[in-house]
Amino acid sequence: MPDPASSPSQKPDGPQGDPGAPEAPSSRGGLGLPLARRHGAERVKTPGSGPSSRRRNAKTLTKAWRHLLRWTGLTPVQLARATTQQRIASLDKQSQIRLLLDYRDRATDGRPLPAFEDTEFRSFSQNGEDGLLLYIFALIGFRSRCAVEICASDGIQCNSANLIINHGFSALLVDGRERKLEEGRRFYEKCPEVTDNLPHLEHAWVTRDTIDALIGRAGFEGEIDLLSIDLDGVDYWIWSAIQAVRPRVVVAEYNRFFSADKSVTVAYRDDFSWPGTSQPGASLGALVKLARQLGYRLVGCQRSQFNAFFVHNSEGPEWLPEIAPETCLGRALLPEAEQQQLLSAGPWVEV
Repeated sequence: MPDPASSPSQKPDGPQGDPGAPEAPSSRGGLGLPLARRHGAERVKTPGSGPSSRRRNAKTLTKAWRHLLRWTGLTPVQLARATTQQRIASLDKQSQIRLLLDYRDRATDGRPLPAFEDTEFRSFSQNGEDGLLLYIFALIGFRSRCAVEICASDGIQCNSANLIINHGFSALLVDGRERKLEEGRRFYEKCPEVTDNLPHLEHAWVTRDTIDALIGRAGFEGEIDLLSIDLDGVDYWIWSAIQAVRPRVVVAEYNRFFSADKSVTVAYRDDFSWPGTSQPGASLGALVKLARQLGYRLVGCQRSQFNAFFVHNSEGPEWLPEIAPETCLGRALLPEAEQQQLLSAGPWVEV
């Protein structure tokens, strides 16, 4: 949520081209400047508005910025990103709580609920996942407040960060890039909302033989609220291998090029790495099939159709019904002939 006080542009006092539009009152004495001038008022020079004052203010801000850089150990770009995201999170925390309570009241009172995709917003997630997860948990409730995210990048822009910072979650955030995780550790060490509950950022190369031990070493077991998987490759195989935890909600990235009747995934390899092309992962059909085997249903996706949201069958079916996978496809769906070419060109297997 942008901060109106810091926005570089404000709405004009009245509609452009409308001479009869009322003039907005000024913060100085309640008189708009044009109205004050019409009544003979002189323009008042406010203290600290001259060129010398502006130069002094600029020097003060520069010193403060340099101090922050030394204090955090971040680069200017990293600091700008971190402080901006922290400001956004602190601004919308209360709004999120009000929104959560409104969803919950609507569900219990039997009033209409919004369409799943209309609940998107992002404070830390890459797309609108923050809003979708808040909506889901508003309806089924928080329980363990624990999250495990595989391939969480720096742990700042990910699906768990908003839950960690604004809703008290404990989390295991795993990624294969130590440099990215170091950025996340510095961010969370300076984040006052998580001082007593720092997320565990783990550098590891995830395989289906090591995933359970990795989760167990971090102290996570049994039921958790969220599992998020974004490996750009062997996502299907890792989800199918997890036994250490029982997530109530699963977010998994899918290959949106394949139609719903294609149940395919890349062949498993311990050393699989995304080749940089746009054809990684598993089809939505494959993930839906796996989800049903594990006791989950597909409840939606975000608008850009990258991530699918699954909820355990025991959780809120009256509010979050199963949907057809076809409704989560279309934006990038390839024609059938091109799907067949893609299948013949890559290391795909049917599951």
